[in-house]
Amino acid sequence: MDNSQKMSYHAGEAKGQAQEKTSTMMDKAGNVAQSAKESMQNAGQAIQQTAAGAADAVKNATGMNK
Repeated sequence: MDNSQKMSYHAGEAKGQAQEKTSTMMDKAGNVAQSAKESMQNAGQAIQQTAAGAADAVKNATGMNK
């Protein structure tokens, strides 16, 4: 193998490693995005439940819930 073939081989090897790292990073980014989305959905549900509980408390306090 001459020098140009070695350089070409190593360039291809480096490109493959870079693509693999990029793929891994994209997977991690996707996982982070999914986790954030789930956290936001959970927070939204908690806020809705709190608001509903507050509305019921007001209704109970004012006698409107009978």
